Amino acid sequence: MAIVYAGHCPGDEGVYELLRPYVAEWFKRRYGSFTPPQRCAIPLIKKGYNVLVSSPTGTGKTLAVFLGIIDELFRLGEAGELEEQIYAIYVSPLRALNNDMKRNLLDPLEGIRRVAEGMGHSLPEIRVAVRTSDTPPSEKQRMTRQPPHILITTPESLAIALNAPRFRERLATTRWVVVDEIHELASSKRGSHLSLSLERLENLVGRPIQRIGLSATIAPLEEVAKFLVGFRDTGEPRDCIIVDARFAKPIDIRVLCPVSDLIHTPAEQVNEAIYRLLAKLIREHRTTLVFTNTRSATEKVVYKLKKLLKEEGIADFDEIEAHHSSLSRDLRLAVEEKLKRGELKVVVSSTSLELGIDIGYIDLVVLLSSPKSVSRLLQRVGRAGHHIRQVSKGRIIVVDRDDLVECTVLAKAALERKIDRVHIPRNPLDVLAQHLVGMALERKWRIEEAYRLVRRSYSFHTLSLEDFVNVLRFLAGRYGLEEYRVYAKIWLDEKEGVFGRKRGARMIYYLNSGTIPDEVKVKVFTLDGRYVGDLEEPFVQILTPGDIFVLGGKTYEFIRSEGMRIYVRPAEGQKPTVPSWFSEMLPLAFDSALLVGAFRRWITEMIEEGVPREEAVRLIAKHYNLEHHAAENIYDYVLEQYLFTGGKVPSDKMILVELFHDLESDATSIIFHSLFGRRVNDALSRAYAYQLTRIAGTNVRVTVTDNAFMLTVPGLRDDINLEELVYSVKPNELEDILKRVLRNTELLKRRFRYCAERSFMLLRRYRGREKDPHTLQLNAQTLLEAVERIPGFPVLKEAYREILEDYMDIVNARLVLEWLHEGHVMVDYFGPTTVPSPFAHHIVVRGYSDIVLMEDRKKLLMELHERVMELLRRRMYRGEPREAVEAGR
Repeated sequence: MAIVYAGHCPGDEGVYELLRPYVAEWFKRRYGSFTPPQRCAIPLIKKGYNVLVSSPTGTGKTLAVFLGIIDELFRLGEAGELEEQIYAIYVSPLRALNNDMKRNLLDPLEGIRRVAEGMGHSLPEIRVAVRTSDTPPSEKQRMTRQPPHILITTPESLAIALNAPRFRERLATTRWVVVDEIHELASSKRGSHLSLSLERLENLVGRPIQRIGLSATIAPLEEVAKFLVGFRDTGEPRDCIIVDARFAKPIDIRVLCPVSDLIHTPAEQVNEAIYRLLAKLIREHRTTLVFTNTRSATEKVVYKLKKLLKEEGIADFDEIEAHHSSLSRDLRLAVEEKLKRGELKVVVSSTSLELGIDIGYIDLVVLLSSPKSVSRLLQRVGRAGHHIRQVSKGRIIVVDRDDLVECTVLAKAALERKIDRVHIPRNPLDVLAQHLVGMALERKWRIEEAYRLVRRSYSFHTLSLEDFVNVLRFLAGRYGLEEYRVYAKIWLDEKEGVFGRKRGARMIYYLNSGTIPDEVKVKVFTLDGRYVGDLEEPFVQILTPGDIFVLGGKTYEFIRSEGMRIYVRPAEGQKPTVPSWFSEMLPLAFDSALLVGAFRRWITEMIEEGVPREEAVRLIAKHYNLEHHAAENIYDYVLEQYLFTGGKVPSDKMILVELFHDLESDATSIIFHSLFGRRVNDALSRAYAYQLTRIAGTNVRVTVTDNAFMLTVPGLRDDINLEELVYSVKPNELEDILKRVLRNTELLKRRFRYCAERSFMLLRRYRGREKDPHTLQLNAQTLLEAVERIPGFPVLKEAYREILEDYMDIVNARLVLEWLHEGHVMVDYFGPTTVPSPFAHHIVVRGYSDIVLMEDRKKLLMELHERVMELLRRRMYRGEPREAVEAGR
């Protein structure tokens, strides 16, 4: 069977017949009828199949899973066969979700028992318990003595429980494992960590465990199913049946353009129009959830909404709340509780409310700007209409023309079910190191037996024996790093082919396991030692010496770092190269970026074919469900690019390389209009900057967006051979070039620390002492210098892999280069010009977004646009068709 989709699903009566009479009766009284995912999943779970259920929030997938399990536990209870043991483990990525889940399980259990008593049945208690890092030791001890029938936990707590000597025995009776929010876990190292824990759990149990995954909208489902169930020793995936109910709920998504002209309307008017539109939507709905893309934007929006909604009599201050990851857990929980009780009119969130915490009734989701992927758009909008028969209603308010184009494409793709493919990390060696220490704590292992177990995990199925053994050698202290206080955590006998634990490793494992790095603030000092302020570490990671950024309203140049301190010099009057919000911004998914490129190409083809403007605008509005003025903005944007460049409009099939002489700053920028998303452009930009440094013999400044990357060199240069540069980066050389480029970057220094901590090379906690992040980072930089001399050192190898595959997208960057070299993607050139083309305006002015007000940035865009139109008007007087240029006004 392997991985298959569920076929015909029974009707309500067919499902009721599978359940105990009192379970069926309780469900009938409470809900009346089953939802599509419930009708499909309950019979499959009752029959013992591994099942992946993918459906939106509010379609009852949690109950679809647990109703079958609860029914079976009550059957055992009726027969007097319910033991004092763990039967089911429910794993979720959020501790808050665990507490929510306990409530959602206890209610049905209590309700079913009451119905059963009324029908003459006396049922035993089904115990439910939560075990996370927040659980008090006394409660954990009680669980060991009297285990719950259903254990609720997180990936990290499950891994530790597998090594708790007494509680470990309690896990050996597990029959079911339910993994919730699997889409969230699969795309990170937390998922790789869980994937190995599940293989270790199944090995402990000694027989197959029934695995059930719950997911919001995700693709491809076949890969996620393999991630859930893993592989047999024969190399085949285990069996799994997919219940695809991703589109079980009706959805209503529309893009709203706040003004009729996004270019000429002053910034303050655009801003005002956005808030007026937002207030109108909030007034028309009972509870509105607003998503922004950054935490800082969330705070700004809440501040402005409180004032506006109070003035207009729509809501009081205490009916408007913010929810994001920087808020304390208590504050977030308080907001969630107020939402559930229906006490809030509007909640503004960054990404923290995307996951399936039960937040009660929401009838509208508004997104301010692009969500950057179809799956994220569907997930956010799915929070509205918290019931299968209610429409999930979403509105996207755009802020500029690039945003309008992107959101238009994402909304259409969401309605057409074109979902971006999830990226699942493969063979993360730091996670493997952690689990090998955990395995060594269990017992002595034969190397080939342990390797076989690890390769059953989807995340490690392609792991080479060489990498596996190198990780064992590292853990056994074979690389001679004792002088750096890196000691062995296991013993290894390669001749006998066995390994086991070393004394002291258990406490290291308990105190340092997990995959989420500590996010800390980095202190900023001037070269003379004056303290300036703090930066988030993810922002520091993207800095390179010479970068200009804004802190506290002033500009500084980044010079160097030392641990958790960076040193800068004032750079008054210089344009920032990295906006402060850049590290928070979500990158546009590769698949979605290709759709944006195809959309631009379609409009270009209409222009080339001479389709009249009004007809083209009508077609855009019709096919993409847009307001007329929004379609006009899009058409005019593409037309201006077409007219200005003589028909050179970048798309999914064409990269435009533009040479721009910036007379104001006496610099030359080479702009690659590369519509492949920021993760791909990040990789390509660094490789091309490396080659340009070699060709031009000077330092290169790099700017990256989802739609382009810009390489800037000093002086007005016309001597750079663009064609030579474009074809100088070859697909098979990309990885080597990027590793050379990354060698001295903050990105490698800090990602290496994360990997060193995960692999127990650096210990955050040891013998009752906790090392501060500054010391850890200094130690990491010393270790990095030492291990760079060791060929194939696993922790450094993993740091490079994490950056190239998870942070960047080297796989698709290589694919783009293959398309380019094979001619599947054309390359065209434009310039030199002293006025950037319309599609280049946003990347050219992006640095200004920090140092000047939004209003002034908008003026810069208007000024650039006016310069474009002036050139077009001049061409018109040189005899070019008047109507074509007039249409581009």
